[in-house]
Amino acid sequence: MTEAVDEAALGAWLEANVEGFRRPFSLEKFAWGQSNPTYRITAASGAYVLRRKPFGQLLPSAHAVDREYRLISALHPLGFPVARPYALCTDPEVIGAMFYVMELVDGRAYTDGALPDFDPPLRGRLYEQLVDTLADLHNIDPAAAGLGDFGKPGNYFERQVARWTRQYRDSQTDDLPQMERLIDYLPKSLPDQSRVSIVHGDYRIDNVLFAKGKLAAVLDWELATLGDPLADFSYLAMQWVMPADGTAGLAGLDLSPLGIPSLDEIAERYSNRSGVAVAGQLDWYFAYNLFRLAGIVQGIKKRVIDGTASSAKAAEMAARVPTLASAAWSFAVKAGA
Repeated sequence: MTEAVDEAALGAWLEANVEGFRRPFSLEKFAWGQSNPTYRITAASGAYVLRRKPFGQLLPSAHAVDREYRLISALHPLGFPVARPYALCTDPEVIGAMFYVMELVDGRAYTDGALPDFDPPLRGRLYEQLVDTLADLHNIDPAAAGLGDFGKPGNYFERQVARWTRQYRDSQTDDLPQMERLIDYLPKSLPDQSRVSIVHGDYRIDNVLFAKGKLAAVLDWELATLGDPLADFSYLAMQWVMPADGTAGLAGLDLSPLGIPSLDEIAERYSNRSGVAVAGQLDWYFAYNLFRLAGIVQGIKKRVIDGTASSAKAAEMAARVPTLASAAWSFAVKAGA
């Protein structure tokens, strides 16, 4: 299936809907954006970012760029670090899929959790900002931000386990015993919900931009909803238990000389700033997050098979499903499975 965007139609829409936009412009697809293809727009009036749904048949509830747009539109006026939203196009006839346009934030995402480009004191400050920004998100009152209906009431993890089980089943291509055990165990062992917060759903170091030593923007809100803040924190904390392989993982590194805080230190910092207790609770949450990640990557694998995956690295990611399932089950055993 072609991934081409009708630039003439897009340009006309941008001029009509984005204040101050002026042609000519060029469109360049970013390498990142596994799920929702993302583009840089370079125009006479400046630089912008466009995120669209993928072309082709999609799973129910996936790729909700309209929800992303609503969320950043609510958070930006509060001073939370997100890109300024400009316009949402819900008409798929314009370029073939729903999309939205936001500002291009000056900054860089770092895929290597060891942050080799920085010295130890700055590494520490970047990680402190990473933790503090997440705590600040969880301290925002959803109703006061106009997001009181952004998620369903009730136990967040009950809904999420059911959702990712459905998503996995909808895109399942193999029989993985560990996934079957997790699908049985997780609904029977749900923790009590700590409180209801805005949760990002994919919060990690390579989904934020840093500029001049400051966290400039949080990216990729596709999975955001209302739910348990421990879902977000434990997902970030997995960075400390995943192997250091040039991606976000830190396990196996001597963190202190690098200036990177330990897992205990970030848990304490997060708890102090957010008021959410974390210590001693992480094994179940690690099992859940790895199960969810296996479901997400399984969806990418299915799109590779169907020929609709949006990243050149999608096939490589798809091969990780059995490893993620095995790791998830090992934490479930630690949690008492």
